[in-house]
Amino acid sequence: MPSTNPYANPPAFHSDDIQPSNKYDAAFHIIPVPWETSVSYEGGTANGPNAILHASVQLEHYLDGSFPGDAGIYTAEPVDCDAPASTVVENIKVATRGALNLGKCPILLGGEHAMTLGPIQACEELDIPFGIIQFDAHADLRYAYQGNLYSHASVMERCTDLGVPLHQIGVRALCKEEVDCRAERGVTHLDAAELYWKGYPEQLLPEDFPEHVFITFDVDGLDPSIMPSTGTPVPGGLNWYQAIDGLERALKGRKLLGADFVELAPQPGQHAPDFLVANLIYKFMEIAQRLDCLKS
Repeated sequence: MPSTNPYANPPAFHSDDIQPSNKYDAAFHIIPVPWETSVSYEGGTANGPNAILHASVQLEHYLDGSFPGDAGIYTAEPVDCDAPASTVVENIKVATRGALNLGKCPILLGGEHAMTLGPIQACEELDIPFGIIQFDAHADLRYAYQGNLYSHASVMERCTDLGVPLHQIGVRALCKEEVDCRAERGVTHLDAAELYWKGYPEQLLPEDFPEHVFITFDVDGLDPSIMPSTGTPVPGGLNWYQAIDGLERALKGRKLLGADFVELAPQPGQHAPDFLVANLIYKFMEIAQRLDCLKS
C-alpha cells in the first residue's frame, strides 16, 4: 500500500535541475536528521528534513547571478535517530565528521535543535579554534529543560560546555537563567529588538571571534508571518532579507566548517515555509561560495 505520509520518499536535494554528486566530488553534503525527542509545544520536526528535500526540487538552478549547485551537492542517508539521545548525538557527530574528513561542508537538516550538539562535537575534534553563530528566537541556554540535558532548550548550554564561543542573532525569548548564562560564559548577542531598532552593526561579530565558524539556524528565528511551521513561534523575528543580510555578515571574512537548519515542523498543504527553508539553504550555498569561505 502506498505511504500516506506526504513527506515520504524524498528526492536528493535540488535533484530536479542538478545531478546529485558523489560524496567525493560535492562541495556540500546534505545530511538529514529526522530527530524529534524533546519538543515542548508543537511537534512535527521529524518530518522537517524530508519536507525540505521535497521542496528543494522546486528551486531554480540559477540564483542571483550564479549556479550554486554546480559546486556539487551530495545528499546522505538520514541519520539513525531511533535511539537514546546520547546515541543519536553520537550518530550525528559521526555523520558530520565523515563530511569534514573529506574536506566538505556539511549542511544538516533538522529535526529539532538538540541535534546541533552532534556537529559541534565533530567540529571540536578537528582541533581548530572555531565559534558558533546562532540565528534563533530562543537562547537555548538552560542547564536542562523538563529534566532533559539533551533538550532543544539546552543545546547551546551543552555546546558552550565545550568552551566554544557563541554569538546569537535574533533572540527575543529567554529566561533569567539564560541571561545569567550569557554573562557567565561571555555569550555575545544581537537580539531581535536591537536589530529592529538599530539594524546590523558594521561589524557583526566581536573582534576576537574565531575565523572558523559553524552556523546554526533555527527557523523560528524568522518571523511567524513568513515561518508559521515551527514548534515555538515568537513574534518580532527576522524577515527574509534580514536573514540573508545576517548570513552574509556572519560569513564575511570567515572560514565555514558547516551549518544546520533546524526546527521546521511542516504542515501538510502549506508549502511556502518548506520552500522558504530550502531556498534559504540554497542561498546559503551561494553566499558561502561568493564570499570564498568554504574551508579548504
